[in-house]
Amino acid sequence: MISIVRTNSSNQDFRQLVQFLDKDLVVKDGDQHAFFAQFNKLDHINHVLLASMDNVAIGCGAIKEFDEQTAEVKRMFVLPAFRGRGIAGQLIQELERWAAELGYTNCILETGQKMTDAIRVYKKAGYTITGNYGQYIGVKESVCMNKIL
Repeated sequence: MISIVRTNSSNQDFRQLVQFLDKDLVVKDGDQHAFFAQFNKLDHINHVLLASMDNVAIGCGAIKEFDEQTAEVKRMFVLPAFRGRGIAGQLIQELERWAAELGYTNCILETGQKMTDAIRVYKKAGYTITGNYGQYIGVKESVCMNKIL
């Protein structure tokens, strides 16, 4: 059974999963990795979810304030051996629930064009592709998405 707990970015299991995520992104982002990595620091991420099975961390996700009404979904990752089981969808639902509890009415996120599995998961969760926001404006490799809570 999957358990999902709320924590923050100082959680060591979260930090380890983020290391796996970053290794994966180095390959997928290619030459653009340094640009994207600058926006994925763990500083100021106070709302982190950790998915575990049998007390082993297998997935994570976080939200970070973008503006007063909007939370940005960050650092979504599920270990490859556990993908295809709906864990990412569970994490997204819980992140949205948490965002709503915090008073946000909207969630946004950015992913890469090469992240087709992630795009599919987000679309299944009700996110729609929108214009690029903030630092991603004009970045053709970015796919930005939005969902009204």
